[in-house]
Amino acid sequence: MFPEYRDLITQLKGHDHHFTRLFDKHNGLDQTIKNMESGIESGSQLQIEQLKKEKLLLKDELYGILRKASA
Repeated sequence: MFPEYRDLITQLKGHDHHFTRLFDKHNGLDQTIKNMESGIESGSQLQIEQLKKEKLLLKDELYGILRKASA
């Protein structure tokens, strides 16, 4: 996610607790979605779609933080 900001992500994860929480939550949702889609965890299509929407909102918020920090 956001390879062009790799160094900034590392820096923010070391100093910005809010960013770190959002980043970790995004990654957790991503793993949960993958597990549900592959049948490792149970989940309906509706639940998966809801998690994907939540993940996308987190990604948008993370991107906004990255853009602001890189300015």
